[in-house]
Amino acid sequence: MLVGIMMCACSTKQPVRTDTLLRHWQFTQDTTENPTWADVIIPHDWAISGPFDRSNDLQEVIVVQNGEKEPTWKTGRSGGLPWMGKGHYHTRVAVNKDKFYTLVFDGAMSHADVYVNGEEMVYWPYGYNTFDCYILPHLITSDSVDIDVFLENKPQQSRWYPGAGLYRNVHLVETDPIHIPTFGVLVRTPKVSKEFAQITIEVELQDGTETVSLTEDRPASPDGRQTDLLIQTDILYNGKVVATAEGQQGVAEVMHPQLWSPETPNLYIARTRVIKEGKILDEVETRFGIRSLSYTPEHGFQLNGETRKFKGVCNHHDLGPLGAAVHKDALRHQITMLKEMGCDAIRTSHNMPAPELVELCDEMGMMMMIEPFDVWNWGKTENDYNKEFDDWWKWDITNMVKHYRNNASVMLWSSGNEVWNQVLPDGIEIVTKLQNLFHQLDPTRPVTNGMDQAMHVIHNGFGAAVELPGFNYRTSRYIEGYEYLPQKMILGSETASTVSSRGVYKIPAILKDFAVYDDFQSSGYDVEYCPWAGLPEQDFQLQDDYHWTLGQFVWTGFDYLGEPSPYDTDAWPSHSSYFGIIDLASLPKDRFWLYRSQWNKEESTLHILPHWNWSEKDQVPVFCYTSYPSAELFVNGKSYGRLRFATAEETERLAKGEKIEGVSAMPKVGEFEVPVWGSAPRPELLPRYRLMWFDVPYEQGEITVVAYDAEGKEAARETVRTAGEPDHLEVIWANEKENPEELCYMTVKVVDKDGNLCPFADNLISYEGEGFVAAANGNAASLDSFVEPRMHAFAGQCTFIIRKGAKGSFRMDR
Repeated sequence: MLVGIMMCACSTKQPVRTDTLLRHWQFTQDTTENPTWADVIIPHDWAISGPFDRSNDLQEVIVVQNGEKEPTWKTGRSGGLPWMGKGHYHTRVAVNKDKFYTLVFDGAMSHADVYVNGEEMVYWPYGYNTFDCYILPHLITSDSVDIDVFLENKPQQSRWYPGAGLYRNVHLVETDPIHIPTFGVLVRTPKVSKEFAQITIEVELQDGTETVSLTEDRPASPDGRQTDLLIQTDILYNGKVVATAEGQQGVAEVMHPQLWSPETPNLYIARTRVIKEGKILDEVETRFGIRSLSYTPEHGFQLNGETRKFKGVCNHHDLGPLGAAVHKDALRHQITMLKEMGCDAIRTSHNMPAPELVELCDEMGMMMMIEPFDVWNWGKTENDYNKEFDDWWKWDITNMVKHYRNNASVMLWSSGNEVWNQVLPDGIEIVTKLQNLFHQLDPTRPVTNGMDQAMHVIHNGFGAAVELPGFNYRTSRYIEGYEYLPQKMILGSETASTVSSRGVYKIPAILKDFAVYDDFQSSGYDVEYCPWAGLPEQDFQLQDDYHWTLGQFVWTGFDYLGEPSPYDTDAWPSHSSYFGIIDLASLPKDRFWLYRSQWNKEESTLHILPHWNWSEKDQVPVFCYTSYPSAELFVNGKSYGRLRFATAEETERLAKGEKIEGVSAMPKVGEFEVPVWGSAPRPELLPRYRLMWFDVPYEQGEITVVAYDAEGKEAARETVRTAGEPDHLEVIWANEKENPEELCYMTVKVVDKDGNLCPFADNLISYEGEGFVAAANGNAASLDSFVEPRMHAFAGQCTFIIRKGAKGSFRMDR
């Protein structure tokens, strides 16, 4: 039952500290006196197995932030899965009365009440945070103890899918009674250059549950246990000691440091030892990076002295068909896909992340904005965090910051997302006290806040009180914000909210807000968005043209469970988002290549859309997303013209109705109701970032885009062909190069006899064999179970997640 020792002191035969993952538990939702138990493996999300149902957390609410005045039925708002209710986990673990034990919960959804041998140890309501508790010595009366965890998720507790259960890891940490507590080492790099770095180390120490301070004038403890204690911290790089610090507050110097950045994610280890009379009592390894951060009006955001802008995405915590249960392979696959797109930052919206995500961001070079709250004391749903905020905000911020302040990837904190207090009288007071606590715990990083009420916060003092102003959408207010706010910097803390469905194209391609169709899909042409939001080009233009913008975090990198806008109001069966650049099955939408064409500066991009299976009389828009300066479209060898990107000056001419030779025309604009806090459509910006041929007559055969370099020479080409009837399956191991530890992502494609993707194929695909974990197809309205080894294809594709080394095969029903 006790597996996964993670940390040890190499100078002793037996580890002085062990960190054991408690994987094996019993679980029940039966509240009777003699419940029926099921054996489960942690991490465990009790709700992901379903079934989907419209009645699950059906919410009749007024979404004030969206300008709603009357209550409406929000179907699928939190995923349509049965995450509500109570759950009980039980396990028994071996212990030694001569040791000291700490239980660490990386996250427990939610209202966790932890008991050891029937005695309550800790209560922690917020399901996203890490918390710990001691197994008090008086409870160790034999060689084992019983641990019980009681959880409860309440209706209208969330406006997206929160998951349910012990969905993150649980650790049993065994130490000497004299030990370093959880989050007990703080590493800072106050002075950084290419030649030299100063490292400061602060170490907390405990004797049992009592804090120990090692000062020169402290008296010896009566029993002599704390006499002659020494603390030594070695700084290691690639396994070699490069510097050493002594004491609870030590200083070390590293010459010619290897700096951390997304391009060079170099990491050091601070190995801290507690020593008495030559014996190591405890040892903790703290991984960190050496880098400098600054945010100034003159230079914007600088990392290691170089100005850059965040090319970021917002992500919710669920992993699609895996639910909320954390899987390191799944997180690694997400980060790999995002880096391929050119993304360099993730905002953890709107809650604390899993530790595994932060560790991977450190290792793989992905910057982070870590955000704790979606609400303060004014709620968005009846039972969300507003019920806990006044009593728990200090504890939750403290644990979060102490947990992640050593991580190199963390660039800034956020104090909240679209909190309604931004327009209330208490807003400035609250944001100020939250920022003060952040800086008390970590003075090295700024604090932002994702503000969506720009028309108010620019002038009511709230925006001025936020250390680093973050605008959620409101692109039309950026210049006003820059002119009035004293910081003279604006971060795109949440941008775009473009909606699309992979492989589904609505013709003609017209800019629309909140467009809905009978098939519950959004157009893959990337021309539809929600009233509060916009298209990618509006944010590209702001980041490209204004030095005082700090970058952006797109909503969202991946689709997630819940919030199925624009199908959010009485629109079942839609139950997952349409915002993602990558869908719920980890398959990229066309928008992936639009962002890649702007963000990935290491590799060229050429992508053509849509598919080429239409009716003979159709006039089909053809779009090209590319990093090359121009491209030419051919249909069955006939040229439909060569296009280049519009310049910034030319977009102004396009907006006035002028036609420019060799530049794409603007797309047409449908009917819009622009709210006072929203942004009007900017169709003139699309020709600056997309190449678009409108009204191309359909002919069966093929379309080809030829890209040209700056000298006008052919550089690349891409072809899409008319597909025939489904013939066979093509299976691709999508994360093979990532060398996963456990989970393999298998992309299954329905193709014709020539290997062309069948764009309308919805065949039922079955997996026959061992090791099945989950499946998904990216269709936000699909009610296929994630946990059954069969899934309908959507737009010709689906994803199966299989355990590494398993043997099996795929079958297609015709």
